[in-house]
Amino acid sequence: MNRHAVSERHLGSLQRPADHVIVVFGSTGDLAKRELFPGLFRLLAAGLLPEHFRIVGTAPSKGAPSQEEFKKHVRQSVSEFVGSKADADTRARFESCVSFAPSDPADSSSLVAAVQEAEKAIGGRPRRLFHLAVPPVAFGSVVEMLGASGLADDGRVIIEKPFGTDLASARALNDVVHKVFDEARVFRIDHFLGKESVDNILAFRFANGLFEPVWNREHISYVQIDVPETLTIEGRASFYEGTGAFRDMIVTHLLQVLGFVAMEPPTTFSARALWEERQKVFDSMKSIDPKHVVRGQYAGYRSEPGVAADSETETFVALRVEVENWRWAGVPIYLRTGKAMAQSRQVVTLGFRAPVVRMFPTEIGRLSSRRLNELIIDFADPGSISTRFLAKIPGPEMALGDAKMTFRYDESFNTSNDLEGYERLFLDAMLGDQSLFTSAEQIERLWEVSTPLLEAPPPVQPYPQGSWGPTSIDTVTAPHRWALPEAG
Repeated sequence: MNRHAVSERHLGSLQRPADHVIVVFGSTGDLAKRELFPGLFRLLAAGLLPEHFRIVGTAPSKGAPSQEEFKKHVRQSVSEFVGSKADADTRARFESCVSFAPSDPADSSSLVAAVQEAEKAIGGRPRRLFHLAVPPVAFGSVVEMLGASGLADDGRVIIEKPFGTDLASARALNDVVHKVFDEARVFRIDHFLGKESVDNILAFRFANGLFEPVWNREHISYVQIDVPETLTIEGRASFYEGTGAFRDMIVTHLLQVLGFVAMEPPTTFSARALWEERQKVFDSMKSIDPKHVVRGQYAGYRSEPGVAADSETETFVALRVEVENWRWAGVPIYLRTGKAMAQSRQVVTLGFRAPVVRMFPTEIGRLSSRRLNELIIDFADPGSISTRFLAKIPGPEMALGDAKMTFRYDESFNTSNDLEGYERLFLDAMLGDQSLFTSAEQIERLWEVSTPLLEAPPPVQPYPQGSWGPTSIDTVTAPHRWALPEAG
């Protein structure tokens, strides 16, 4: 078994996948309704689904819908989350290619029959792709069922996050998965990495001689990755109580984005080269020190249905990590995410060092409370890139003020045909391109550096809903400041 085998398809090439049977586990759930079925529909509308395909939804037999009920569920999903962009002919074709079959760990017969029927309808030898939109505790049993039933043969599997809850559980899950699927057929998904604006970090860094030479510790003073959310847990206590903000967001999203921000230039834009450079970043990370972590819990969380009255689950986390290599040694990297916060944002901020020789000491001192030189990458779709710098204020005196230049994707490019995160990653999985997915080695390394925090987490601190987190979070970034909220 080759745990490192990956596709060598280069980023940027546009191919139509071979014929496929796509099986969606958890097809009656919220993720499938909001993201998966709308995403597959938009791929069909864009001509990026296979010429011949079938989608088989599956869920436990208890409470399973009828065929007509399931088609209605998919129809409502498309209507609600695609809306007016869904033309009647495409709707009709999509619905004609959708079916449902119940499945349970002990009885996969109905699902096997449905997949075989779908393959017969397509003809030839279509590929199989399985998407596990199920609770994390069910990942192992579903994979084992796919192996025991023979459905996994030559198929690929997309596994949702979080992949494990610590190093031991991630290793155990990898062992289960690798008994059925070799690593080249495993796609651990992080929909953040499918975002156009996250992918553009690579183009921005490596295609522009203006930025790559200064993308290092000699010029950069700090890095921040900030993903606050205004939403509460919204009735998801059964998931969130066993997960928390760190497992839900830091390991699976923010550290993955950091891999792109901090990586060395890959030799080519192939999956293997990207994996290798991101792995080097994770290998260079120091273990997370609990002294540099603040955990928070929004006021009212313990009153949420299903939450324990004495719950210590964090709904907020802010921390400092360090990458000890020649490019980033000594540069603190600050990460923050939380629920019920003041704004929903997705921002990477790089703060640049002040010039050694200062011609304007008085003015610099007057503005020292402001963030003077920053590069801000907003990767919330459609995304933008901004720079903060000092400029002369018009007038007879040499007075300085802070200024800002901004590039916005939706003002510079036609974004109507953009692929959203799940669409891009569905397409890549069908093509066998693992560039934007996480490897077994990467995920185990991230759990490894997280172990000190997981074993000795600091107590949760309360914070008001609609705030930026507990008042103590400034200790994480001192002597720097959080980039959010933005300066006036």
